[in-house]
Amino acid sequence: METSVIILNWNGVEMLRRYLPSVVAHTTGAEIIVADNGSTDDSLEVLRKEFPSVKTIVLDKNYGFAEGYNRAIEQVDSEYVVLLNSDVETPEDWLTPLLDYMETHPEIAAVQPKIRSWRQRDYFEHAGAAGGYVNRLGYPYCRGRVLWHVEQDKGQYDTIAEVDWTSGACMCVRTRVYKECGGLDASFFAHMEEIDLCWRMRNAGWKLACIPQSTVYHLGGGSLSYESPRKTYLNHRNNLLMIRKNMRHPGGVLFVRFFLDYAAALLYLMQGRWEACKAVFAARRDFHKMKISNR
Repeated sequence: METSVIILNWNGVEMLRRYLPSVVAHTTGAEIIVADNGSTDDSLEVLRKEFPSVKTIVLDKNYGFAEGYNRAIEQVDSEYVVLLNSDVETPEDWLTPLLDYMETHPEIAAVQPKIRSWRQRDYFEHAGAAGGYVNRLGYPYCRGRVLWHVEQDKGQYDTIAEVDWTSGACMCVRTRVYKECGGLDASFFAHMEEIDLCWRMRNAGWKLACIPQSTVYHLGGGSLSYESPRKTYLNHRNNLLMIRKNMRHPGGVLFVRFFLDYAAALLYLMQGRWEACKAVFAARRDFHKMKISNR
């Protein structure tokens, strides 16, 4: 069983110094790779001097989360790859429960651990929590998190559960399935690309699970803060793209989402978040442009 833990980095030298030591110290039976997305800071020099055991894949520019991972995974032959954010702290023996479950459940394409907040360590973290789901209107949510509300982890999700999607903050996936299902969609650039991939894997007959016997700690917002208009734009646009691509009959849902998206824009406006309001309009405009260009 060969496994590669791949951390995508872009100008994240401080994240590497803060979080990579835990990955190096607590990861056994797997190679650790940092795929550098065209950084212009000292990331590569720091990796060379301070983390000599970590392999590097150097990309010529910033391809974004999706294409960056695709290009990195093209260069590995491991049976499993773990997509791990650069702002994730891993405790001792975090990887073993994930790999053990994958080995004994051949119907499973991908798994994730419980993902807790690095800042509030007994609370779940927004990006993945205890496993993700998608509701009838195409909105993603998690066990342990709905909208912006996250729960304290009191053991309420300590059972292994089949889920709709596993978080890109820490996802262990069969390399063959990742490639056969087309990898992450580069047109997404970032945000919800892992949900889209998981949906495609489920449509192909695979299953996914959250394995709570493993826990990692995620800072969150390491690349874009939760208040960022850019994040708002990507989340709204990519969610619409995901629905159109993967839902069997998306027309009715997209009709309802037309009204819900503009209601969200109005709410942002009432909150004084003018840039977020504009981001929703831009997301819908570009969704339609991409829809036309993809026909």
